[in-house]
Amino acid sequence: MKKLFFLSFILLSALCVNAQVDVVKPNDKNVKMSDVVKPTGVDATVPTTEAPATPPTKAVMTFEDGGYDTKCDYGSIEYNGEPLRVVKFKNTGTEPLIIKNARGSCGCTVPNWPKEPILPGESGQIEIRYATNRTGPINKKVTVTTNEEKEHVISVLGTVGAEPKKEIEESVPAGTPNVIKGGQ
Repeated sequence: MKKLFFLSFILLSALCVNAQVDVVKPNDKNVKMSDVVKPTGVDATVPTTEAPATPPTKAVMTFEDGGYDTKCDYGSIEYNGEPLRVVKFKNTGTEPLIIKNARGSCGCTVPNWPKEPILPGESGQIEIRYATNRTGPINKKVTVTTNEEKEHVISVLGTVGAEPKKEIEESVPAGTPNVIKGGQ
């Protein structure tokens, strides 16, 4: 039984080595389909059993500035200023665009996106709220995941001004006598 198994293994190995297949790179422009050598012992009309790679989607998110990624610029904004900004985009593809998720790089940057598919040729917008009670420069990111192959990145930039100074109220009126100043 062991000899039969061993002989079967050797015979199968010999058959695999004998089958020659030329590999053609997909980007090789000088190779014609007629130049490709078909594997020996395989009928070219028989379909392969391998599953095809995931077909690329035809949805394309293009931002208002024409780019794949974009910026959301707050500029110089006052402390506790308006936190909402809108980034507009269009589906320039041939299939519906589905936004699966949008996430800010931290809790101070919160995006809101359309949950329904954006049909080809239609536009949509992503709302971004930044916590403007944080002073100093803004340098955050919003990552948008769609039914495309790549993620989109929206850079959130700007500067929040200093917190306004609060007037200090006196807790004790200045002219009122007290125990420390010699009052009763």
